Amino acid sequence: MLLQLSARFDPQRDVVPWLSGQAPAGAPGGSGAADTLEKNLETLRTVNIERNGKIIYTWKSIGRHTCIGLYDLHSKKNEHLYTFEKDLHVISCSVNHEKTLLVCFLQSTKEERVNLLFEPVSKSLTLLIEICPVNNVKVLKAVDTHVRVQFLYPVAETNTLQESSLFLVSEDKYVEKFDIRVVKEGQKVVIENSSQLQRERIVDDLIWAQWDMLEQRLFYIVPKESRDTLNCLQFYSDKNFKLLLEAPLDISLADEKLTLVNLEYDCYQDQEIVPRPLNLKVFTSETGSLCICYSQAPVSPGEVTYTVSFLHEGYSKTYTVALQRVDSLEVNGLTFLNLDSYVAVYLPGHFLHLLNIRHPDLMCYNFFLTGEDAKINGMNKSSALSPFKSMVLDGGTGRLFALEINKQALLQFLWESKLDHDRLAALHCVLLHVGSTADLEAQIIHWISESMSTCFMFDPIQEFIIASLYWRMCPEAINLDKLLPYTPLQCWNELVPGIKCRTHIISLPVLMVQNCKGFWEKLRSNLERVKYAEPNLHFCSKVLRQEWDKLLSDESREERRMTTYMKNIYENAEKVLYNLNTWKTEDRLVPLFQDEDYQQKLLTGLMVVHLKDHLGRHLQYVEKKKVEQIAVDYVSKMLDLMYQIMENVWKKCGLDSWIFSFEQRGNSNENLMFHTMCHILQAANGMCFPLPPGFHTLHMELGVRCLSVYTLLHYIDHGVLNLTEMCALKFLKELDNTEKNVKLKLSILTRLPEAIGRKVIQLWNHPVGSTIVARNYVKPLFEKLRNKKHRLLVVDRLSAQTEFLPLNYLVNMLADVEHQGWMTPVERNTVNARFVEEIALKHTTILLNL
Repeated sequence: MLLQLSARFDPQRDVVPWLSGQAPAGAPGGSGAADTLEKNLETLRTVNIERNGKIIYTWKSIGRHTCIGLYDLHSKKNEHLYTFEKDLHVISCSVNHEKTLLVCFLQSTKEERVNLLFEPVSKSLTLLIEICPVNNVKVLKAVDTHVRVQFLYPVAETNTLQESSLFLVSEDKYVEKFDIRVVKEGQKVVIENSSQLQRERIVDDLIWAQWDMLEQRLFYIVPKESRDTLNCLQFYSDKNFKLLLEAPLDISLADEKLTLVNLEYDCYQDQEIVPRPLNLKVFTSETGSLCICYSQAPVSPGEVTYTVSFLHEGYSKTYTVALQRVDSLEVNGLTFLNLDSYVAVYLPGHFLHLLNIRHPDLMCYNFFLTGEDAKINGMNKSSALSPFKSMVLDGGTGRLFALEINKQALLQFLWESKLDHDRLAALHCVLLHVGSTADLEAQIIHWISESMSTCFMFDPIQEFIIASLYWRMCPEAINLDKLLPYTPLQCWNELVPGIKCRTHIISLPVLMVQNCKGFWEKLRSNLERVKYAEPNLHFCSKVLRQEWDKLLSDESREERRMTTYMKNIYENAEKVLYNLNTWKTEDRLVPLFQDEDYQQKLLTGLMVVHLKDHLGRHLQYVEKKKVEQIAVDYVSKMLDLMYQIMENVWKKCGLDSWIFSFEQRGNSNENLMFHTMCHILQAANGMCFPLPPGFHTLHMELGVRCLSVYTLLHYIDHGVLNLTEMCALKFLKELDNTEKNVKLKLSILTRLPEAIGRKVIQLWNHPVGSTIVARNYVKPLFEKLRNKKHRLLVVDRLSAQTEFLPLNYLVNMLADVEHQGWMTPVERNTVNARFVEEIALKHTTILLNL
């Protein structure tokens, strides 16, 4: 089971023992009294949950008096608030933050209504009660319809005002707000001027309302002639409120009865006579996501249809699910739950659909589960409410559960899944929602090493690196989640079995206030991105790859110069390498960071430059040094993640004491490590990402031990293995100069990049190496002569003792070129015309067997 419930509050566990010990002294004993107490404890009901974690409940005492208690989720303590010396039904109840005022909506029992049949009183009352200590009781409302009452809590909970505010929602489709000022009289806290409480009508003609207790927001829908509109009132700690949101809806609710969400705690309502309420919920996320979820009447009896409008993205998705069993369909059982980054759509016995609301564009990041995976044990399907994010209240039992994704079940699902979209959903859920840790990352890397060849539609290494970077970097600055990529995938066309999806463009909501913070600021940023047609601001490596190819091309033509631009690239690369060396620990096993790969260093610095430019264009309010540090950290952590993959596989293969040697062949563990590095190289090349320093050298060392000579050279020619200076030097040092090894060395040296080859070949103390040095010296000089079309005056001054005229001519020509300074500084110090002459004579002597 992917989702699990853990009881945060259970009346039988947390309240009943306390109530059993509260029996009044002198109460009659015996089994009859015990039975009465047990029977009264069965009347225990949960009525409300306040923002500060206080749970209000009611029960009947031995005398059938109606009692109200308070349970603190944090301190795990109970408190008796008030007692009515009558048998009443508490429909709605709330206590202020200071626990000095209590407001209740009461309904008399059927017996009392019979007795009061001829009395001119209402059957329901809204009472405002002073409880510090128990003093006056004031009637706020006396009506025959139902009312919901709720105290407002300051978001910061630092309210120093001697004033409380509450709102009242009536079935007559209006909302009123009351401001109540209290004063302290000795040990008493009483209402000041209770006969003239300040009240304000804040909403009229609403047909649906949802209270967000945690964020102190009231969402409500008002019918209009053109289109019904979703509105949102934000309440603040200074007792003020503002209308912040208006969103036109594509559904019409004008004929619906008033529906209340997160205010429906009436466990006494006769469910048979109350029509089914509209199944509509509004969910928000800290990342600025705003979703409307509602279910629609099924077109056919074998289907369930529901819609999720992603208001922050400007589109909605309507899902139609074909049910396997039609006879057990219960439309009322469809439940929407808020998991912050996910919206859960749950139909018990049929399916569980987890929609990723942070990245709703690709369906491969959604879970669609059936069977055992879709079960949520302990959840009453007919009365499940979601008062807070990731919380579920069972209205039937009064138990409050924390709803969370089971990490172990998620990892097991990752291992057992056979479909790519299930694997992607599980992988991103671990990294982005559950919150990655070192232990979880090690388990994911273990899965990657076992599953690389079974993933056909995505690269698990790319997904792991990019998603991990996204999770680590997004908290660094606001809006980074829109600028950094969370996946390398551009699209996903594979359909999820058993589910159909249609996408519709919707009207964007309107924010009524310009200057806002927190959620509203992030929502505004999301809406502006959609409004100005910038759906994809994520960093893309396409431009980086073009610039990288250009730099490599310039290098091959010897056109690149150490300009200010190039200096900037190398300076940024040095900052990344400094980070890596700082993070390097003694217990690291993989022998990397031991040499400097010139091309990878160039790509590292180039990526920092491009990423810094990309972030700087959109993070205009962030200082340049901070933007530069973010870019450097991003590339540094990328290289570190690649190292972590290798480190985990290295330990798995048991290569702790691995020592490089050409004389031994590689075993199966080294072969696994080699192919893992091949996959890392393929993933990095696909994203145009740099590799850690020393990667290519270690990869080549493993390749020498694990591959035949022919396959080794084939891998080098096709770019799977890359020759570095250190690797070439190891070839020269480790291999002796037998005929076979000389051919291998020659094959390796001729495949080196020209800049490295010229340097390394001079260190090979062998006639073949000397011959190559001489040829490399002569060839470019002759090309320069041909391009310059310069006629040289040849003087026989170096080879007077040599009788071979062609050699005399060649040596004198080279001497004249040397005299004009056409050589590079390296060549001037190591190779000259005399060296070429000696090599030519030695080579001729060898060929003639002299």
